[in-house]
Amino acid sequence: MHHMPTVAFVIVLSVLASRPACSRADELAERGRDIFKKNQRAVITVQIVMKLKFSVPGLGGQANESRQDLTGTVVDPSGLTVLALSSCEPADMFQNMMAGMSDEETKFKMDTELSDIKLLLDDGTELPADIVLRDKDLDLAFIRPKTRPASPMLALDLSKAATAQVLDQVITLNRLGKAAGRAYAVSVERISAVVQKPRLFYIPGSEMTSTTLGSPAFTLEGNVLGVFVTRSVSQKGSGYGMFSFRPEGLTTIILPAGDVLKAAKQAPEAKSGDEQKVEPTEKK
Repeated sequence: MHHMPTVAFVIVLSVLASRPACSRADELAERGRDIFKKNQRAVITVQIVMKLKFSVPGLGGQANESRQDLTGTVVDPSGLTVLALSSCEPADMFQNMMAGMSDEETKFKMDTELSDIKLLLDDGTELPADIVLRDKDLDLAFIRPKTRPASPMLALDLSKAATAQVLDQVITLNRLGKAAGRAYAVSVERISAVVQKPRLFYIPGSEMTSTTLGSPAFTLEGNVLGVFVTRSVSQKGSGYGMFSFRPEGLTTIILPAGDVLKAAKQAPEAKSGDEQKVEPTEKK
């Protein structure tokens, strides 16, 4: 009988020890839901018609056209929306992936043609849009509605930017595909690396989540950390790793909100012939 208090004491300690973990999990969920509710409508579906043309030495050329849903983040109430350039014009990314694999890779050519760009709002509204700025260096594309929306759109305030450290948790927002009813989705990611040079950017963990290119990331305090894009580098002799199917010169990153804001300020109004391109400045 004298052992019973000891057993009871151990049980009580176990319950108390489990409480902080549960509390932390609940706090994370609460913060995530708060960020989700405040910002979900700033994440929209961008529907495009993409025509890929490619040619391979000795095999001739082919073309393929498809309608695709991409994730965009609204950065201005006028409807200015940012998405990853590699998601809508993947030609340069594929060229980099092919670079260095053989002497023939320089003859591999791929071009992308976009048409019928639309912003799909959650109330069923479809806003025809144009690309007004491309920044290949940062993997950003900015689009504007051809006509100003009837009412201001919910947009993220990129000026309230945050920073993160290794292993920090971040909240990401996305809008799912047609099969999932284009529902809004939220995920929790961790920062696995912070890269300082040639410029600051963050490497997300490799866990499978609903996050896609163009999704925004937030710190747990609710400030914008950045936007998911692709970073690709061309390197002679690069290709796929020996034990990995991932290209060595390609990775997903979180581009800091400050860089996105700086690029957004260069985006012109949506008028015919005003589309701009930012010349690469970074040595990769």
